[in-house]
Amino acid sequence: MDDKGIYLKPKLCVSGAADTTHLTPDAVVKTEILGEEIIKQGGILVTGATTGLPLWAAKGAKSVGGMSIGFSPASTEVEHIHSYKLPTEHMDLIIYTGFGYPGRDLILTRSVDAVFITAGRVGTIHEFTIAFEDGKPLGILEGDWATDEIIQLIIEKAHRPNDKIVFDSDPKRLVERVLEIVKADKEEVYKNYKKTILEDPSGGNKE
Repeated sequence: MDDKGIYLKPKLCVSGAADTTHLTPDAVVKTEILGEEIIKQGGILVTGATTGLPLWAAKGAKSVGGMSIGFSPASTEVEHIHSYKLPTEHMDLIIYTGFGYPGRDLILTRSVDAVFITAGRVGTIHEFTIAFEDGKPLGILEGDWATDEIIQLIIEKAHRPNDKIVFDSDPKRLVERVLEIVKADKEEVYKNYKKTILEDPSGGNKE
């Protein structure tokens, strides 16, 4: 956000395993710190409103007084809780997409400015590939899990590039580096904003 308040706060998604039983404690600790750092560095946390690592990121965000938004695969709060058996803790707002997990992933990643990938499996890789295809800034958290290595292999085999991908094992530094890319993107989006919108609220429409 600039000093005149023109830019919206960056919306930053954390994607990771909904089941942490196969992970070491390091994945949980680093993901919780990631959620904290997103808030401390001026962002809003967005997750898939699910269990596991996304919930730990939300817990971290709320522990430092931040805003946490979830995109649910369910169509209603009742379905979210009783059919999908998903949590509501540590979230300020849950958006019920009604599109199941695959459709939810698309809406989730397209609603944010960047996506952070922690330890995960096929659902996490799905969210990565959507963000990759859309040219989103991506922060890949490295650790004692295989997800970062799988993603590196996907990038190497991909037939088109995404030059907005950052790998780092330090959650704080990862957020800093990704936010540099997000801010550069926002500068591009807003470079003519004052002229076209603020100075001429009609947007040139004379009707």
